[in-house]
Amino acid sequence: MATKPSPPALPKPIAKLPTAVVNRIAAGEIIQRPANALKELIENALDAGATTIRVTVKEGGVKLLQIQDNGSGIRKSDLPILCERFTTSKIRAFDDLTSLSSYGFRGEALASVSHVAHLTVTTKTRDEPCAWKSAYSDGFMIPLKPGGAAEPSPSAGNDGTVITVEDLFFNTPTRLKSLRSSSEEYSKILAVLMSYSIHNAGISMVCKKVGTTTADIQTSLGASVRDNIGVHYGEGVKRELVEVEVEDDKLGFKADGWFSGANYAGKKGTFLFFINHRLVDCTPLKRAMEAFYQTLLPKGAHPFVYLSLNINPGKVDVNVHPTKREVGFEDQDDIVEVVCNALAKALESHGSSRTFRVQTLLPGAKPVSDQPSSSSSSGDPATSKTRTQSASTSGSRKPAPNKLVRTDQNAQTLHAFLATTTTARAANDDDMDGEDDTEGPPKKRIKQSDHSKEFAEKLEKEAKLVAVRTRIPQSECSLRSIADLRKAVTTGCHRDLDSVIKNHIFVGVADLEGGMSMIQHQTKLYLVNHAALAEELLYQLGLRQFGRFVRIKLEPPPPLKDLVRIALSNEKSHESLKITPEEIVQRIFDRLMQSRAMLDEYFSFTISDNGEIESLPLVLQGHTPNLNMLPHFLIRIGVNVDWFSEKECFDTFLRELAFFYSGTGVSSSDVMGGGLTAREVQHTIFPAAKQYFLPPTTMLKKDFVLVTSLESLYKVFERC
Repeated sequence: MATKPSPPALPKPIAKLPTAVVNRIAAGEIIQRPANALKELIENALDAGATTIRVTVKEGGVKLLQIQDNGSGIRKSDLPILCERFTTSKIRAFDDLTSLSSYGFRGEALASVSHVAHLTVTTKTRDEPCAWKSAYSDGFMIPLKPGGAAEPSPSAGNDGTVITVEDLFFNTPTRLKSLRSSSEEYSKILAVLMSYSIHNAGISMVCKKVGTTTADIQTSLGASVRDNIGVHYGEGVKRELVEVEVEDDKLGFKADGWFSGANYAGKKGTFLFFINHRLVDCTPLKRAMEAFYQTLLPKGAHPFVYLSLNINPGKVDVNVHPTKREVGFEDQDDIVEVVCNALAKALESHGSSRTFRVQTLLPGAKPVSDQPSSSSSSGDPATSKTRTQSASTSGSRKPAPNKLVRTDQNAQTLHAFLATTTTARAANDDDMDGEDDTEGPPKKRIKQSDHSKEFAEKLEKEAKLVAVRTRIPQSECSLRSIADLRKAVTTGCHRDLDSVIKNHIFVGVADLEGGMSMIQHQTKLYLVNHAALAEELLYQLGLRQFGRFVRIKLEPPPPLKDLVRIALSNEKSHESLKITPEEIVQRIFDRLMQSRAMLDEYFSFTISDNGEIESLPLVLQGHTPNLNMLPHFLIRIGVNVDWFSEKECFDTFLRELAFFYSGTGVSSSDVMGGGLTAREVQHTIFPAAKQYFLPPTTMLKKDFVLVTSLESLYKVFERC
C-alpha cells in the first residue's frame, strides 16, 4: 500500500535577534584578528593628537594588546557611553562624511572590541587632576571589581589614554581557532604599526612583546618618512628611494610618496597606500604600479612603493567597508594615470646609472689581463686595437636588433606606404584638413598627408587636446542592474589583452571598409577589428556615464514619426508582415513616447510632448554619430530593446546606442557619410580605448590577430 506524501513543512517564524547577538556579529566583521583591533586603536590615538604611541603585545595580541598614547584623553563624563555603538566625537550628521578629516567616524571600534574581549580604559585629560579607569563588556561599563559600582574609578596616570585588551575572542571559539600562530599574528601587528609609523613620520611609535627589554619597532620623534622607511626596511631600500610629489587642481588631489628606483629589486613587492591618511588596499593603484615596474625591473624583481593621496573629501566614500580597509573615490583611473606619469618623469631623471652585482674573482685565479693570449703575443697591432675598442665599449652594450621597438607613432605611419587615391572619402578627409576641392599637383597633397612632419605635429596637438577633453568620470548610480552590468564588464576583462590595449602604439588603418587596423605592442604586430572594438568601447562608455550624459541638441528638432517612416521606406523586411507600414510606425512611436521619461532621465534622449527629438546623448566627446543613421537607430531601438525588464532594457539600449555611434556594418555606399573615418579611428577611438576600454575575452578569439613579431621576422631574414 502506497504511503501518503507528508504535508509540506510550515514556514519558520521570523524573530528579531537579541541585541547582544547583533552586536557580536557586527563586532566579528570589524575585528577579524588582533591586527584589526590594533589598527582601530592606533587611529583613535592619532585622532586624539598623540605624538607618542607605545604598543605591548602578548601571544600575538590574543592574551594582551595594550596601546598607550599621550593624546588629548577622554573626558570623565564621556566614559559611561564610550563603548556603546555609534557614539563618536567625529561627526554629528551624515553630511559630515563629505568633509571627514579623521580616521574614525562610526563609533564602532571600541564597541566591537568590548563585545569580543575584556576591555579596560585608563585616561586623563590635561585639565583633570587625576586619571580615570573603567572596564567594559558588551558595550557597557562594568565594575572594575566584583560587587563594586559600574562607574569610573580614580587612578594614577599620565596625560593621554591607555587601552588594554585582554583575552581577545574568548567568547567566539571558532574565530579564535581560525587565527594563525602567535608569531604570525604578531608579524601582522608589526606590519600595521610599520605602515602607520611611515605615514605618520615624526610621531614616536614603539612596539614590543611582554617580558622583553628591546623593542621590535621603535621610531624617533621628529623622524622623516625616508628615515622610518630605512629603519623598517633597511638602508638598501632607503638609498634607492625617489620622492615624487604631484598635484592636480582639476582632479582635486595631491599625491606624495617614495618609490624605489631601477637599482632596487626586492624578492617581494611592498605597496603602502594611504588615501586621506587612511591605510587602504587599492587594487587599481597596485596593478598600475606593477605594470609600470614590469618594464623597469628584471624578471622576478619587485619594487617598494609608499604613496599618500590627499583627495577632496567630497569625492571619497569612506563608508564602503566594515574595517574601512577600502575606500571609493571619483576619477580613479585618471588619478592613477597622473601618478604614474609623474613617477616616470622622476625615475627618468634619477636613473642616469644602474648598479649591477658581479661575482668576485675566486681565490687563486689570475686576472684576465694577466693571462697570456695568442693574439697579443703575435704582436698584431690591429687585433690589439680591436680588442681594446671592444673592451672599452663592452660596458655600453646595445640591445639586440630583434628587441628594438618603435615608440614614436609619428615617426612613420602605415599611410606612408599607401598610394594616394581620389575617392569620395579621401575628398571628405581633405575637406576636413582645410584643402580646396580643386585638384592640385601630388606634392601639395603629400605635404598635407598624415606622415608630413608639420601635419603630424598638428595632429599630435589635436590628439592631446581631445585626450584632455575626453576625461569621463564614472557616474554614481544606486541601481542594482547597472551595478551588475558594470561588474560583468570588469570581471569579463581579459588581463593580457588589456595590457596590449593600454600600452599599444597605433600603426595605421589597414582596411577602413573592412574595419581593420594595425597596432604594435612591444615587439608584436596585431591586426585589430577596430569596428568591433569601437562598438564595445562605446557600450562601456555609455554604461560608465549612465544617468549623466552630455546632451547633443538637435535644432530644429526632427519629428519622430517622419524619421521612422524614412527608415521604414528603406527596409524591405516589413513587407512580409501582416500589418501596414503606418501601423509599424505608430507602434514604434507609441513605445518611445511611453518610455520618453526614462530615456530623458537616464540617457539624455529627449522627446518632446509633440513627438520631436530634441536631444541625443553624447557618448564620446570629439566623436559625433552619423545623423543619417538616426532613422535606422530609431527602428532598431523600437524593435530590439527589451522594454519590459530593467537590466535587459538598459543593456540592449546601450548596445543599440553603441551600434549607432560606431557605424558598424555601414559603408559610404549604404548611408551618406558611412561609418568611422581613418582619423576618428586613430585620434579618437584608440586614444579613448587606452583610457577606458576593458577588452572582453570574446574579442581575443575573432577580433585580435597576431600578425608577426620582430623575433619571427629576424628568423625569416636569417634563413634568406
